[in-house]
Amino acid sequence: MARALIHMQATAKRGEVIEIRVLIAHPMETGFRPGADGKVLARDIIRRFTCRYNGEVVFAAELHPAISANPYIAFYTVATDSGALEFKWEGDRGFAQTATMPITVAA
Repeated sequence: MARALIHMQATAKRGEVIEIRVLIAHPMETGFRPGADGKVLARDIIRRFTCRYNGEVVFAAELHPAISANPYIAFYTVATDSGALEFKWEGDRGFAQTATMPITVAA
């Protein structure tokens, strides 16, 4: 399981724009680079990232081999209701990781 780091506010006022920053530890092998034996290393990348806020998709990205190892993504959303943000990374070789962060929204 890869290590995911998520940085966001735990509380916000309704209607406030919040910044969310996520980073996941992953080698992101392109499938074009030769290994020590001269054979091309198998591709192993994260292909998709999705963030859901109380079940609704608020941000999604398709990633490609040109993305660096340990991809970092920053985006904004509007705080509407208390609940949870679910972050999901999906990739090659059946890679899937999910993390959840709660948020409390005050009126």
